[in-house]
Amino acid sequence: MVLLAIPLGLYTLWQAIRYKNSYYLQERLGLFRTDIIKSHDVWIHAASVGEVNAVMPLIHHMKDECKNISIILTTTTPTGAQIARKKLPPEYSCYFLPIDWPYGIARFLGSMRPACALIMETELWPNLFQACNDRNIPITIINGRLSNRTMNAWPWMKDIYATVLASTHAILARSQTDHDRFISLGASPNTTEVTGNIKFAPGPLPSKNVIQPGRPYVLAASTRDGEEKILVRTWKKLDTEGRLLVIVPRHPQRIQQILRDLEALNVEVAVRSKNEPVKSGTQVYLADTIGELTSFFREAELVFVGGSLVPFGGQNILEPAEEGKAVIFGPHMENFADEAALLVERGAALQAFDEAHLHSILSVLLESPEKVEAMAESGKKIMLENIDILERYMAALQRLHPVIKDKCG
Repeated sequence: MVLLAIPLGLYTLWQAIRYKNSYYLQERLGLFRTDIIKSHDVWIHAASVGEVNAVMPLIHHMKDECKNISIILTTTTPTGAQIARKKLPPEYSCYFLPIDWPYGIARFLGSMRPACALIMETELWPNLFQACNDRNIPITIINGRLSNRTMNAWPWMKDIYATVLASTHAILARSQTDHDRFISLGASPNTTEVTGNIKFAPGPLPSKNVIQPGRPYVLAASTRDGEEKILVRTWKKLDTEGRLLVIVPRHPQRIQQILRDLEALNVEVAVRSKNEPVKSGTQVYLADTIGELTSFFREAELVFVGGSLVPFGGQNILEPAEEGKAVIFGPHMENFADEAALLVERGAALQAFDEAHLHSILSVLLESPEKVEAMAESGKKIMLENIDILERYMAALQRLHPVIKDKCG
């Protein structure tokens, strides 16, 4: 971390300028204001947008079930913070977690004084875990998962992970596979258990803000670098019968690059952030906005989930399933391998193995509304089978952390 100090500092400065967010620079460097010093019952860390969205039902459930519990949320990205501030209960605050330098971490913990910490998924920062251990702040990893990349890390990195995991109070893994991986990496079998995937948790009540661009549409959600070209190229070859392709990129700041990528494909594009109207000749609608993905789910005929045609490991496929949508994704689903296998096995999703296969799948589904409906119903059934996931997490957290039990008992 010392060797990375200069590039990390410069990257943090660039992000602060890019998003016009001075708090991002200050808090990532550990420069917390003295006037916000206050003790909190629970600190929850969610790295970015996906983790923030996943943990939000738990936060709201905890607020409803626990009397006067004080919660803070941290994230590490400006987009994650934007989503958090839109979705958090007004009495809770969101901050940026400092870079994993001892001074910054000490300032953060000294300002927030959490009684316990809940870390979403896979944030194994050695200085952070050591500092919490030194201050007797128990850390529980929730929805714990370990990727192939982490498991294939250099031996010296695995040694660091083993040290970090040794100071963890408990690990609530999302699957048996992740449970076994944590133990193989150095976690104690006595403090590691399978609780389930928190992403099965029901989302908030449907928003009244239903977005309808004026024509029936297929949604491409959370697309990553290079996918937009593949999707639009495939879309142009289909008999879409007047349908629109709506693309919601994972990172809206990529909009200029996306437009450059699509320019060579000779398609008519409307951009939501520019308030460009969808005309009769519009083929693609780029929704480069924050926090509107759920609204687009609701009116879509079917949903392609991005990060999967290119090797990014896939994005959350349970969100569209919960909204009652047939789901399509590409071959790269390492981050959601168990969920992908479940949805495919139960007929709620189809996996495209390449561009030609994606064309074939879309051709069939666009002409088979009954098949789309059957896939959607299967997805909703799977989600209902896991509707008690928040109760499972709350039971585990009350057992593990007295402060939560006292406030929620």
